[in-house]
Amino acid sequence: MPPIPMTDEECRIATDALSDQLDLYANLLVKKGVALKPGQELVLDAPVERADFARRVVERAYRAGAGHVTVIWHDDAVSRLTYENVETSWFENTPSWQVEQLNSLAEAGAAFLFLEGSDPSSLKGIDPAKPAAARKARNTQCRSFRDGMDFGRNVWCIAGVPVAAWAREVFPGKSDAEAVYRLWNLILATSRADGDDPESAWETHNASFEKTKRWLNQHHFDALRYRSSNGTDLTVGLTAGHIWDGGAGRTVTGTVFFPNIPTEELFTSPDRKRADGVVYSAMPLVHSGQVIRDFWIRFEGGCAVEFDAEQGREVLRSIIEADENSCRLGEVALVSKNTPIRQSKTLFYDTLYDENASCHLALGMGFPECVEGGLDADKDGLLALGVNQSSTHVDFMVGSDDLNIWGVDADGAETPVFVGGQWAWEE
Repeated sequence: MPPIPMTDEECRIATDALSDQLDLYANLLVKKGVALKPGQELVLDAPVERADFARRVVERAYRAGAGHVTVIWHDDAVSRLTYENVETSWFENTPSWQVEQLNSLAEAGAAFLFLEGSDPSSLKGIDPAKPAAARKARNTQCRSFRDGMDFGRNVWCIAGVPVAAWAREVFPGKSDAEAVYRLWNLILATSRADGDDPESAWETHNASFEKTKRWLNQHHFDALRYRSSNGTDLTVGLTAGHIWDGGAGRTVTGTVFFPNIPTEELFTSPDRKRADGVVYSAMPLVHSGQVIRDFWIRFEGGCAVEFDAEQGREVLRSIIEADENSCRLGEVALVSKNTPIRQSKTLFYDTLYDENASCHLALGMGFPECVEGGLDADKDGLLALGVNQSSTHVDFMVGSDDLNIWGVDADGAETPVFVGGQWAWEE
């Protein structure tokens, strides 16, 4: 017998009962996510549909001593209307007022908190060249803003909030009210924010990252070899000075923060010229409001040379061909199938969550903090160290339940890292 649907009134009462937990979640994002300091500016980017939760965050930020909070709103419907009615050439430049806004805030040392919640299909049918151009313009023209996050000068955090269109995708057949209520519960649970002390829960969670990072960095593998029954057969080389990271981030001045809530990944940047073989997706990829399903990419000498997809092939093409280096890998990330997100057996249609349910790779920009000397290097220096440089960074999931990964030493010796989709020691 199917479950009995909740009435809208029951959903309202149930959602109201989450109020204290939502305050704890807002507090977690302010205190642990961006580690806000007294007197510091907070920039909050939020969907208009979740203005109610944005107000909670603003309140908690001022309680924590924020000097000022700037709120930047976004709306799926307005974005779609803009892409439908404006020529591609317009998106090739970020408006000067927005460049000034983002760069000046970053240069003043602001913390950036991005509340993510959108319709996975909001841009279905839109020419992918338009959002690709807008994204490239922002990443190349708002340099202080972009570099502030990439090079550890600014704290930042991305966290989820539910909107109705996204909730309907995750819980098809449910009313908007019930779907949003259920998605709120999933967000709180997977973010370890459903207990009495989320901040302590994140301290404990981070300790587990530190132990595994230590193991990976001590082994210092030359490459990773991926194999799974779906056809994945890929070897990814690692740089001579690579560093595994994950969990808490740290600014150049020593502030500890969490870039993603939730997060379950350990990651590094591979050698941009050493990826060979084919990799198959394990989950759909939502990119710029469009869905890519059942795709594969073949690499030679680090470059994506062939690809295909059952759905969204042109969107995949726009990712790979965004610029001269978007065809190369900027990240390899390891995520066990034994995580709250994976165990929820939920496809979120949102990269923030789905990438933390599955081992993944990313095309595009690499991470300066993932190579020795990277934070002190410029673009050319990072390229010389083997770290990819690009205007884009797009994660895609490859972690099937039977994925095996071996760490390969310089002499060819192999050590099991993942067995059957989980860390080798979890067997």
